[in-house]
Amino acid sequence: MNEHEVTRILSAVRDGSGDALEELLPVVYAQLHGLARRQLQREREGHTLQATALVNEAYLRLVAERERNWENRAHFMTVAATAMRRVLVNHAEKRRAQKRGGDRERIALDEALDGALDALADRAADVLALDEALDRLADFDPQKSRIVELRFYGGLTIEETAHVLDVSTRTVERGWRLAKAWLRTEVTRDE
Repeated sequence: MNEHEVTRILSAVRDGSGDALEELLPVVYAQLHGLARRQLQREREGHTLQATALVNEAYLRLVAERERNWENRAHFMTVAATAMRRVLVNHAEKRRAQKRGGDRERIALDEALDGALDALADRAADVLALDEALDRLADFDPQKSRIVELRFYGGLTIEETAHVLDVSTRTVERGWRLAKAWLRTEVTRDE
């Protein structure tokens, strides 16, 4: 994906061009699909949501937003990752509601958090527990929560995350390390 081409299209979308919005999906689809596939690999076997459906649902949410101030590819992918998070959480909530509080959607965190959640190795953590823990983290440290969201759900590098948040890479590295440690404690406590 040519980052300059994506930025040009996003600029046209910001300026209100409906044609640009239609042009955007084919350009970013492969990367969105890869992101969705990685997200779904962390889910339990037999998950009913497929990568294509996750991309489509997230994309529909993105284009439905009134504010489309996407600055560049990294920013757009961040917003897309957040939309995918919401789709997965909503899917998990619906499934849990159907089972009247029974089994929850599961997500393997050891690989997902770059091996840093070694306390959860060979165990799965609940997608809803992770979402709730991220919300608690956001209550007292929104920046660390955003770092996790960008890296975990968005698949952004340290450098891309620093660019999106307009902070140094050192700040992102430190925040990432501290957030993972905090999440490890919170998620294992919830289980």
